[in-house]
Amino acid sequence: MQTLSENICFGGVQGVYTHRSKACQTDMTFGLFLPEEAKLGPVPVLWYLSGLTCTHENAMTKAGAQGWAAEQGIALVFPDTSPRGEGVANDEAFDLGQGAGFYVDATQEPWSEHFNMWSYVSEELPALIAANFAVDMDRQGITGHSMGGHGALTLAMGLPGRFASVSAFSPICNPTASDWGRKQLTAYLGADEATWAEHDASLLMERQGFDGPMLIDTGTSDQFLQLLRPETLAMAAATRRQQGSIRMQPGYDHSYFFVQSFMEDHIAFHAEALYGV
Repeated sequence: MQTLSENICFGGVQGVYTHRSKACQTDMTFGLFLPEEAKLGPVPVLWYLSGLTCTHENAMTKAGAQGWAAEQGIALVFPDTSPRGEGVANDEAFDLGQGAGFYVDATQEPWSEHFNMWSYVSEELPALIAANFAVDMDRQGITGHSMGGHGALTLAMGLPGRFASVSAFSPICNPTASDWGRKQLTAYLGADEATWAEHDASLLMERQGFDGPMLIDTGTSDQFLQLLRPETLAMAAATRRQQGSIRMQPGYDHSYFFVQSFMEDHIAFHAEALYGV
């Protein structure tokens, strides 16, 4: 692992690091914010998964999360959204290939060699961070925006017991029935739709739900609302009587201005769960 930068931020440290990934077979970069409390011992961790076209940097610089995390004494992890680099498969479209990993382990060529973001985010990166930084992996929460919200929800439900809390901003809720999903799941996992169900938050909610609190925010003026399909997750959660809150925020769109506006709510929500463990 190499340190690319470290900056004092709200009394803590915002770092950017790179390492060779076995899961993705290329160099991967991530951001990590450690609050001042990490100087004294391990702190809880909140994962933030970003959306289409983003890198580790978008949320790190635009979400306004570090100040609220510092107030709560929580570390923030900002992974990249896909493998990158020379020899890594890509596509001309913005919603497939580099910048669009969809947090799955690809089984289809040419994606399967590098596009293993599920394994990277769920196994390799947590192990690397735990071995090198003062974080408490027994106290983890997860959140994300758009494609990252999809990843946060599917990881939280797909890894029972891992996360104390889950939240999302404008998540892709039902990718098996959306153009933001069917295209990518076909490319990465193949045409057999039975293999897609593990990566659809609405289907996972119907089948098993999440054993903990959940918070979802989506704007009523989100320009991608028809692709996100929040109503499918809301119906599944209501049928299951899932603990949590699914909120439609009047007038807000899909941008980081929206994410910033509700970041305090989300970090406070996770802090309550993480410090209650």
